[in-house]
Amino acid sequence: MEKKNDIRKNADSDMRELTRAELEVMQIMWSREKVLVHDILDSMDEPKPAYNTVSTIVRILEKKGFVSHKSYGKTYEYFPLVSKKEYTQQYMKGVLKNFFGGSVSSMVSFFASDRSISAEETDEILDILNRKQ
Repeated sequence: MEKKNDIRKNADSDMRELTRAELEVMQIMWSREKVLVHDILDSMDEPKPAYNTVSTIVRILEKKGFVSHKSYGKTYEYFPLVSKKEYTQQYMKGVLKNFFGGSVSSMVSFFASDRSISAEETDEILDILNRKQ
């Protein structure tokens, strides 16, 4: 599990963003924890990509350090090295930094001005912030 530790060390500074296809595969891995390529394929919506396409995506995720595998002869069982929570936190830190200059209030203001946040949600946000302090 050396790779997992490497990912965590670099998580704050250099966790790569996933492509749409990679994220779709990771969502399946996060929900199932351990999968074979055909399990991923079975979980995908129609039209399903080719087996080789999914296999290539999984190998790319492995090179990026998001997943690893155990081999059983010629069969590979894949599992995530980065949790959904870890990825989401790093992704959202990037959104906050790149789009809102690191300002949470600017981000909340953006959603509030877009009327995407209800009064109830605003209260929930305030409650969360008060609990974190």
